[in-house]
Amino acid sequence: MIDFQPLKLSQKQKYDEILFSCQPVRGCEYSFANKFLWGRQEAAFLNGCVVFFSHFQGRSVYPYPIGSGDRRAAVQQILSDARQRGIPCRITGLLGADRAELEAWFPGRFVFRTDREGFDYVYAIDDLADLTGRKYQKKRNHCHRFQTLHPQARLLPMTEALLPRVREMTQSWFQQRLQADPHQDFILETVALDRAFRHFAQLELEGLVLMEEDRILAMTMGSPLSPDTFDVHFEKAADSAPEAYAFINRGFARYLREKYPRLVYLNREDDMGLEGLRRAKLSYHPSFLTEKSWVCCLEDIHGDCHP
Repeated sequence: MIDFQPLKLSQKQKYDEILFSCQPVRGCEYSFANKFLWGRQEAAFLNGCVVFFSHFQGRSVYPYPIGSGDRRAAVQQILSDARQRGIPCRITGLLGADRAELEAWFPGRFVFRTDREGFDYVYAIDDLADLTGRKYQKKRNHCHRFQTLHPQARLLPMTEALLPRVREMTQSWFQQRLQADPHQDFILETVALDRAFRHFAQLELEGLVLMEEDRILAMTMGSPLSPDTFDVHFEKAADSAPEAYAFINRGFARYLREKYPRLVYLNREDDMGLEGLRRAKLSYHPSFLTEKSWVCCLEDIHGDCHP
């Protein structure tokens, strides 16, 4: 079996060098931060590639390997690993080029399925920073309304010193939602966000906070996904200031564009199949969606083979 291990912070530079060389740019689930923060995710460096083994809610999958090495050999090792573990071989996170690659290497071996809930929403950074044109009129209105209601509010870079207060704000956000609906499941997100706070510097995360006097009204946080794409991992705003979402969204785009002139896109990740989240992400008019699929081996199709 493959000797999968949790990614270590000391491996971030090595991992990012491989990730940033990927063309096309991978989906958000491949960022080092997301691999480190979410769920039980493991990796191994093999054949000039990175191969993965991820576990969520009792289900195990193999995200498609990345790297400029021998990916065909890496997939063969994944197939062997699944057989040795006695589990269905589910491979996730495939882009169009990956699917063509896999079909060429193993014709007729896999059954492919589209993963619409996992599509990433990718936006031109200029669109989100400038909100130009009629299609963004409502977003501009939200920003203007926020400024009218909160004239003393200011955007500040997220720093280690501010993290305890940001943590308090996000804990309040989760508590309010659980009070409204005790059956909501925020466990994975709260764990991931706590890890982000604890390893903020080591993960090289960046963010903004929106403050009014001593109160934090909103926060956002992310990390680079490629030389020209930045991935936004978290964004929360106080219920008392709903327009703060539009304001900090625009502010973060402007902040990143000024700091990193090479950035072209912001990846705001997937919608998890939630209708409200899908509407919100579509309302910002993405430049494109990163379309993904998952596959099962044909011999596993009658078993427990779905992501």
